Amino acid sequence: MVANRAYKFRIYPNDEQKILFAKTFGCVRMVYNHWLDRKIRQYEENKTNVTYTICAKEMAAMKKTEEYGFLKEADSIALQQSLRHLDTAFQNFFKQPKTGFPRFKSKKRNKNSYSTVCINGNITLSNGYLKLPKIGQVRLKQHRSVPSEYRLKSVTVSQTPKWKILCKYSF
Repeated sequence: MVANRAYKFRIYPNDEQKILFAKTFGCVRMVYNHWLDRKIRQYEENKTNVTYTICAKEMAAMKKTEEYGFLKEADSIALQQSLRHLDTAFQNFFKQPKTGFPRFKSKKRNKNSYSTVCINGNITLSNGYLKLPKIGQVRLKQHRSVPSEYRLKSVTVSQTPKWKILCKYSF
């Protein structure tokens, strides 16, 4: 049996890491909004849906252009996760319209966050530090220990005025 568990910790990024987090928040928001607009236009034009796979392939090609080269500065898994979240929001809307149509992400709302997935040990939590892709070692307040048999699945980083992470584990 596979079960899930989550731990929330407070992080303390330095000034350089705060800039990298801000860039990642902005890139994730831009990717989400860009493909939300694309999905809306595609549906209005010919009543078809743009799938996650198509979006991911287009994003890979888009990152190679000069105009969108800044997307390389952000964690690629976080960008892919924002596309997955958008796809899930669309599926939920069509299954249960009561959930509401996906909204554009706003720079003005005070919650900035992104999710990334642990692949091949790219995220580690040890000795009061969290290692994140493209960010590096971030200091954190680890107020409880995580059992060694737990495997880290994903991390959600958020800034709502305080910096927090949510680590999801499976065991």
